[in-house]
Amino acid sequence: MPSDISTVPALLTTLRTVDATSPRLTWYGPDGERVELSGKVLDNWVAKTANYVVDELDAGPGSVIAIDMPAHWRSLCWVLAAWHAGAAVSYGPGAGLNHDVTVTTAPTAPGPAASRPRTLTVAVALGALEMRWTGDLPAGVLDYAAEVRAHGDIFVPFDEPSGTDAAVVGSGKPDSLAPFASVTFGSLLCSYAHPAERSERVILTAGDGLESAVRNALGIFSAGGSVVLVHPSVPVTERLLSAERVTMQR
Repeated sequence: MPSDISTVPALLTTLRTVDATSPRLTWYGPDGERVELSGKVLDNWVAKTANYVVDELDAGPGSVIAIDMPAHWRSLCWVLAAWHAGAAVSYGPGAGLNHDVTVTTAPTAPGPAASRPRTLTVAVALGALEMRWTGDLPAGVLDYAAEVRAHGDIFVPFDEPSGTDAAVVGSGKPDSLAPFASVTFGSLLCSYAHPAERSERVILTAGDGLESAVRNALGIFSAGGSVVLVHPSVPVTERLLSAERVTMQR
């Protein structure tokens, strides 16, 4: 993996061009669910989602997307896609933040105290085979699974953020890897990413939260490694570690 990766678009370019068919992100979910994404497929999902962000949500540089989702392969794609489109992300429902979009697995109808009249809500179904949201959605809530596949496999931004623009807002908890009030695009792959020294097959526990998974994945991908992300209900057994050829646990 090249050592000069300094931006998310450069990282995605590398994922789809260097060992593009090798596993980069493997998800173990409840009920025996296993999803494996190669570098090319991961980039494909991120590109489709970034096109959806720009074309359907009218978001990009200057926008804030609140990602109220657990650690999951889809939520990792959403964070990367938001950054690819130039938008900042916040983790959680975005309470108290002046955000433009909320992406959630538990959609509710906007209340009278909604932060902004133009705030959009996107519902994300987490099941690997779900082609649309199961059941009825509140009025005005968009269905990501039903709409994203129609978008292009390649994303070309109309506008790009500067290195000093905010990439993460409202970040950092006392038990997080490090406290950050705000993260710029220029610091995503250096001080924000949790570093990995060499190519490894690393297992992460989704129970540590989305931000922890994102920061670890950025460092692992940048070093040429791959991620096995495991739902908290899935036991990490020696058999799983051996089958996935895991070389490191975090």
